[in-house]
Amino acid sequence: MSYSRDTVLPQPEAAGIAAEMPGLSPALTFLFAFACGAMVGNIYYAQALIGLISTDLDMHGGMAGFIVTVTQLGYGAGLLFLVSLADLVENRRLVLLTLAGTALGLAGAALSGSAMTFLLSSFAIGFFACGAQVLVPFASHLVPAASRGRTIGNVMAGLLTGIMLARPLANLVASEFGWRAIFWISAAAMLAVLVLLRAALPQRRPHGSMRYGAILKSMWYLLVTTPALQRRALYQGIIFASFNLFWTGIPLLLTDIFGYSQRQIALFALAGAAGALAAPVAGRLADRGYTRQGTAIAMITLAIWFLIAGWAGTAISITALVLAAIFIDSAVQTNQILSQRIIFSLNDQARGRLNAIYMTIVFLLGSAGSALAAATYYYGGWWVTSLAGAGLGLLVLLIFTTEPRSQS
Repeated sequence: MSYSRDTVLPQPEAAGIAAEMPGLSPALTFLFAFACGAMVGNIYYAQALIGLISTDLDMHGGMAGFIVTVTQLGYGAGLLFLVSLADLVENRRLVLLTLAGTALGLAGAALSGSAMTFLLSSFAIGFFACGAQVLVPFASHLVPAASRGRTIGNVMAGLLTGIMLARPLANLVASEFGWRAIFWISAAAMLAVLVLLRAALPQRRPHGSMRYGAILKSMWYLLVTTPALQRRALYQGIIFASFNLFWTGIPLLLTDIFGYSQRQIALFALAGAAGALAAPVAGRLADRGYTRQGTAIAMITLAIWFLIAGWAGTAISITALVLAAIFIDSAVQTNQILSQRIIFSLNDQARGRLNAIYMTIVFLLGSAGSALAAATYYYGGWWVTSLAGAGLGLLVLLIFTTEPRSQS
């Protein structure tokens, strides 16, 4: 059973109200998942096309690095200043505005004739693409607590698939139609998703009379007074850093040691996207009370498969590398679902802010992974990069062992 677009859903005041919610239909769940994946994929397209874009727009030297940095800065700003509005602004309207903003940013990137125009458009793409993080807690509001983990898992599977498919899709489209084509295609996709969500999403007006400034101030209070939020953001931030470390380093390995072309690297990334299948399983584990066990397994899996990936690079085993990619992605996704299941259960009336805080910390810590990959690969090769990833897995596992059971 799904909701009609004219249904107004107030914030649940108690678990009993949430328990009466009928849940999302499979079609609407798929639409949420597809929309999240399509939106978040936008921040990775340019990352795969730095060489083509910088050459075409005459971006010399270190300026080319801003192609990725500016998009990430926009996404970080959106997480902090836009996602928090979910506790203030009617949610369907907010989602539709972010989709429209993303489409405009993508069109601006496709039309860019100068570096400055492209960079400004990139910031807009990143800023509005964080609308995916408005959709995730929105979905959690529409289901009873007993099935919340499963729903988050299904939606997040779409989001991770978008991340994993973005780079290979950008490479494949650019090889056939040029780098601007992927931005045009994605802009059209954003408009199509906007039309579908406008017809399918119910309205949700948050309760409360806080002003925007008070909402931003309250985020600091929520962070310092919520140990579960602190820990889960730290866990996923470190794990996400390992994810970025792997996917920044692996193209270097595949090019230098395996002699792969960009198209072959794109196909490798497509195989790694199978890790998204772990998301629905993780959601069901969370709903059944296995959050602590699932978290530990995810962290151990991460460390073990980074070591296997290190061996695979030396042994020139592409099969082992593909399996490592799948299991590393599965571990990252599993911990994400388990963490968000906890975050969204802390305070029904502050889910937007809690998710904004959580994702901002995860994003900031995760961004260090790319820099670590470049440094370790340059100075020590793939084995050192893999050992760094395994070390991050062991570090987060050690921190996790200090967690009181009451927070799991």
